Amino acid sequence: MSLKGRLIYVENKSDGNDRGLAWICEANTSKSGLTIYTNGKVLGRGQGVSGNHYDAETGEEYWVSGIKKDLSDRHWAGSGDILIDKAIVERYLTEVGLDILPKHLIPADLAPHKPTEIQKAREHLKISAI
Repeated sequence: MSLKGRLIYVENKSDGNDRGLAWICEANTSKSGLTIYTNGKVLGRGQGVSGNHYDAETGEEYWVSGIKKDLSDRHWAGSGDILIDKAIVERYLTEVGLDILPKHLIPADLAPHKPTEIQKAREHLKISAI
């Protein structure tokens, strides 16, 4: 399933305390839809303990989901601010039906959500090596 053009929520789950770095951005995916490119990372579909994706370079686990209109993106036991790509703030507000950004969402310049040539090459090497 392709997520291209959809807004997504991404949270690092590797520390196991539901307070990992989190962000909201626009998704870009591989042709197969199995790999997500976000904030300079290549996230492959995984079967992790806490996450449903993994960073192809570091192996860290990430939870990736669509945005929640009720603002409950973080795990119920988690806490912490969430970065939001400055480029999508207006679109986000429209999609969740708000006029102003909630205080827990921090506008930031996130890395591009398109893979670099090096990331594409690494991704294909890992796939072909399996």
